[in-house]
Amino acid sequence: MPTKPRIVLGTKNRKKGLELARLLEPAGIELSTLADFPEAIDVVEDGDTFAANAALKATGQARHLGRWVLGEDSGLEVDVLGGEPGVFSARYSGPDATDESNNRLLLERLGETPLAERTARFVCHMALSDPSGTIRIESEGSCRGRILFEPQGNGGFGYDPLFEIVEYHRPFAAMGPAVKAHLSHRSRAAGRMASKLLALNVDSLG
Repeated sequence: MPTKPRIVLGTKNRKKGLELARLLEPAGIELSTLADFPEAIDVVEDGDTFAANAALKATGQARHLGRWVLGEDSGLEVDVLGGEPGVFSARYSGPDATDESNNRLLLERLGETPLAERTARFVCHMALSDPSGTIRIESEGSCRGRILFEPQGNGGFGYDPLFEIVEYHRPFAAMGPAVKAHLSHRSRAAGRMASKLLALNVDSLG
């Protein structure tokens, strides 16, 4: 039986790998993560956009491993804060940042800003590099909402307890995984990536 084409996700986070494997299933792709490659390198994410960081993750690892690599970078942009935390979303509160400390700092920065002005969006950018380090496909997805005054819900991670989907009157952390998967920035970017992978001819990735 022929094996499915395989690409490497440029992260050691197995949970993210499993999530993306499900999202990219329509393209007939199998995903590995960097956790499967002890020889993987640490890529410095010093780009000033999500697209730049996704490309850095993809091309650096692809050249090093000699494989097709999918780089992904995502984060939160709050309008009234000029797009903060942006590419610094994971380390917003410093090098030892946690989800809790990042959320706490975000609430401090927003202060008493009225709810109607606390608009924000989650953004995810994906870039696929061939083994030579050439970006062949890119996709992006976003999801708009607003930032609550205090965390709600017990699910999700990162800024999910603060990010409310206005139409649902609930933050991501209070939604089931199926609903979040349908609405999220990552699922939208992955859906567009899956369509482009089919157009590229996934058999060429073997």
